[in-house]
Amino acid sequence: MVEKTPASSFWPSFYEPFRHFGTRLSEWLAPAAEASSDGKVYRIAVELPGVEEKDIDISIDDGMVTVKGEKKESREEKGETWYFSERQYGSFSRSFRLPADADPAKVSADLKDGVLMLTVERAAPEVTKARKVPIGRG
Repeated sequence: MVEKTPASSFWPSFYEPFRHFGTRLSEWLAPAAEASSDGKVYRIAVELPGVEEKDIDISIDDGMVTVKGEKKESREEKGETWYFSERQYGSFSRSFRLPADADPAKVSADLKDGVLMLTVERAAPEVTKARKVPIGRG
């Protein structure tokens, strides 16, 4: 005899592997990046082969730098047969949290040979002068 389970208990378990699929897919399609720093600046290199400057948007908000864009497909086929394609097309977005000493007002970007280079200057360290603290008579 086959025991019947309510449909409500079947569907959640059936869809469980797909629950975070959108997040995993977006992470897989996100462009590769690397970050480095020296005493003066932070650098973030983002690989964007085939993406034109006009299709890239860079924004800074609340300590985050976000790079968004779209790689557009343009393909002309004349009787060719495609056996496989590993090329990716579509929208992408990648965000990076800036370190506490980064100056969000001093960010520059350059695109060369399919690599977007973001340069973020470090803020000058605050120099505080020593001062005397008076003692009150309580």
